[in-house]
Amino acid sequence: MSRGAVRRRSARVGMRARCRLAIAAAVAALLAVVAIAPASAAVGRFTGTVRDATGAPVRGALVTATHPRLRRATTVYTDETGSFRLPPLEIGPYDLRVRRVGYDDLERRGVVLTEGPNRLDLAVAVETDPRELAWQLPASRWMPLLLARLSSDEHREEFTRQCTFCHQQGSWATRVTRSREDWEKILTLMGRMGGVISSGLRAELPGAFNAAYADDSYLPALTHPFEPPPWPRGAALKAVVTEWDVGHPASMQHDLAVHPDGRIYSVDTNQDKLYRLDPRTGERKVFDIPRGDSPLGGVFAGTGALLAPNSNSHVAPHSLQVAPDGAIWVTMCLGNKVGRFDPKTEQWRILEQQEGLYPHTLRFDHRGRLWYTLAISNQVAMIDPKTGERDTIRLPARTWTQAAVVRLLPAFLWLAKLVSVDEPPSGEGVSLPVPYGIDIAPDGGVWFSQLNERRIGRIDPDTKAIEMVDTPFAGPRRLRFDSKGNLWIPGFSAGVLARYTPATRQFETWKLPIEGVETPYALNVDRRTDTVWICGTNSDTLIRFQPQTEKFTVYPLPTRVTYTREIDFDADGSVWASNSNFPTWQIEAPGPKLIRLQPERSGESSDS
Repeated sequence: MSRGAVRRRSARVGMRARCRLAIAAAVAALLAVVAIAPASAAVGRFTGTVRDATGAPVRGALVTATHPRLRRATTVYTDETGSFRLPPLEIGPYDLRVRRVGYDDLERRGVVLTEGPNRLDLAVAVETDPRELAWQLPASRWMPLLLARLSSDEHREEFTRQCTFCHQQGSWATRVTRSREDWEKILTLMGRMGGVISSGLRAELPGAFNAAYADDSYLPALTHPFEPPPWPRGAALKAVVTEWDVGHPASMQHDLAVHPDGRIYSVDTNQDKLYRLDPRTGERKVFDIPRGDSPLGGVFAGTGALLAPNSNSHVAPHSLQVAPDGAIWVTMCLGNKVGRFDPKTEQWRILEQQEGLYPHTLRFDHRGRLWYTLAISNQVAMIDPKTGERDTIRLPARTWTQAAVVRLLPAFLWLAKLVSVDEPPSGEGVSLPVPYGIDIAPDGGVWFSQLNERRIGRIDPDTKAIEMVDTPFAGPRRLRFDSKGNLWIPGFSAGVLARYTPATRQFETWKLPIEGVETPYALNVDRRTDTVWICGTNSDTLIRFQPQTEKFTVYPLPTRVTYTREIDFDADGSVWASNSNFPTWQIEAPGPKLIRLQPERSGESSDS
């Protein structure tokens, strides 16, 4: 998307938003209950080259073929000779796009794919306008301009941790200048959504944004000289990326999970929905999540907190996992509930959270028990589906103030039901510990992170004893174990990958290979190979790390503003994630997507 196109789109967003969301919602509802079968069993394949005006090959370009009716886009990378080879696709009309930072996008609509090979020799023009070049760069390259304007490393880390919870920083929608009055409105809104920052940082931000993103600031910083992101090399060139549109511009597909039957489930936090995609047929189906008596905003109704302006969240599904029996379990952060969905009967069972607030990330242990963090009340909860046993474990707070605040929150929520809260949270206040990620070690130990406290911890599942471990980096977030018992941790506000070995109590860290500021929200470990996959949340990438060689591989994703929060794997070794930037309208297109990356594959299948 060019800078000019972005400016025009930004001006139209408010005028067209209600009409577009209503139409999109209606279309999504229709498509959600209809199987979108392939138009024909016959397949063809796009192959060819991408060159510039001089005939030189364009390496690392992303070539995307979008099937409009199937709402599915398939992308491959060009190799050293500029050649590309898409996997077999259903015959019919496609919209084609060629994208490489440093060149104008090439777009062709309605290109008909026929049976067999279809060769395309494509030419792209070198972009020469410095402003357009700068606006092609990912958010990760822009965010350092803002951080450089802040007065201290403490403020830079605080901003990175607190102000990138839901969306990229440095994307087209955030790299703007505003009046101080407008900035105060924005910062107050972000405070309502949980972005708690210090008064000192808040005072600095309006001036820092306006100075960093003024034309005379960003142009020399980003274009003198202009350096595009590295193009994919080696094994990465064999990858195939497939994106399925799911939901609509008011949706937010927070997390996903791969079911053993091959279907993909995702939760729509903003609309209280569970989605199911069958990548083999393209069928999408949506299930309403029972709200019971939860009002808009759930247990936080009346506080003015944690509810976006366009939200329809009463329960707000957040995280999901597949149980050993094949059921889908879902945490509901605003509703303060946990739900079980049976894929066979398509029925729900809802459990109220009896103690604690904000059910968050969940995982199953080896005995089939469900463990999940309670992010606001600084607790971890357990449910045993077999026996009905439940438990809630309070975690250590760093300070007495934190401990007092998390214990008083239930009383505040009860009071908010009786008395109107005239002034919603402004964004300043006590920073809570926020237990975030959770995973189960091979020995059964339950490990968690405290995002705001640079700590991880272990719960003994039998004695409930807790051991806390300080991390040598900031922002430990969604962590995972490998098959050998090593704990892998993304440093969200540190831009690092870390490995903690419980046996030796030693940390190792690696800086992520992204120029600028990366904010790795989550990672997962494919325990079949112990390969670590990391969310390139601020750079529109997925990142692979091979521990044996300590080698990173970066896979650029085709959609600008791709904010990923969770990773899962299917039986074939493909990597799955969802694009859940919020607000969703900031995503190119716009709309949420489910993403499959087939690494080092020729993509010979023709999934719909």
